[in-house]
Amino acid sequence: MFHLAAPGSSQVLMIVIGAFRKKNHPMALRDIFKFRDPPESETSKPFLEHLEDLRWTIVKVAITLGVAMIVCFAFRAALVRILQAPLRDVGSQIGTLKALGITDSIVISFHLAFYAGIVLSFPLLLYFLAEFVLPALTAVEKRFLFPAIAVSFALFLLGVMVCYFWLLPKTILFFFRDTESLGWAPTWTVQQYYSFVTRFTIGFGLAFELPVVVLALVRFGLITYRFMARTRPYAVVLIFILATIITPTPDILTLVAMALPMCLLYESCIWIAWLMERRRSRSITN
Repeated sequence: MFHLAAPGSSQVLMIVIGAFRKKNHPMALRDIFKFRDPPESETSKPFLEHLEDLRWTIVKVAITLGVAMIVCFAFRAALVRILQAPLRDVGSQIGTLKALGITDSIVISFHLAFYAGIVLSFPLLLYFLAEFVLPALTAVEKRFLFPAIAVSFALFLLGVMVCYFWLLPKTILFFFRDTESLGWAPTWTVQQYYSFVTRFTIGFGLAFELPVVVLALVRFGLITYRFMARTRPYAVVLIFILATIITPTPDILTLVAMALPMCLLYESCIWIAWLMERRRSRSITN
């Protein structure tokens, strides 16, 4: 049957069969499907050991997030005051937020503690994930991982702060006045307000992660600045689609307010990618 196979395939097949015949030296699955060389400083590990590492990573992430949630839940009154601060721009006209459900105080407090716990424990969560990923990276990739984590966390906080101090108060004031212009009395519930605020701020923070993702792809040679510049119109369309998914309201003002910074960040990524490739070409020529 081997005469029907392509040239060279019979040799590969015989190697595989011979490996399975050797009971003392079975061939691992990753030895057959090997897509790249192993890292310089890492010896190959059995698949079950990788699963064990993944299990402990999940356990450490869950414990860290759980402790952060408990701490944030203990300060839920302070969290409520912080998230209700943007209502000061509206003034006393809005009145008090209405709690319609019997269990709203506990349920919403857990939601706030969860989101605040993610922000509080974000550096440790990234560290645990990096600790799991580092053995699978090459020496060059390891050198750029921790700076990327630091920049990612800084951009996330920057996006949250920009949304909280600038965009969120203006958005709340806009909807309040628009509701009054229709002759309606704005009566906002606690659940609706905190759902809007948390999704809006967290979504805006995640939107600021775009430069890290793009520059990582450029650094590893998956895309170039020429490709980014050529596909700029398609990127703008995708950014507006992403902003439509992230924004908690369907109005055009909020959509543009979230998509415009992402477009500016993408444009800055093009120039940074150009500088990175120019520096790389100079280092190669020298």
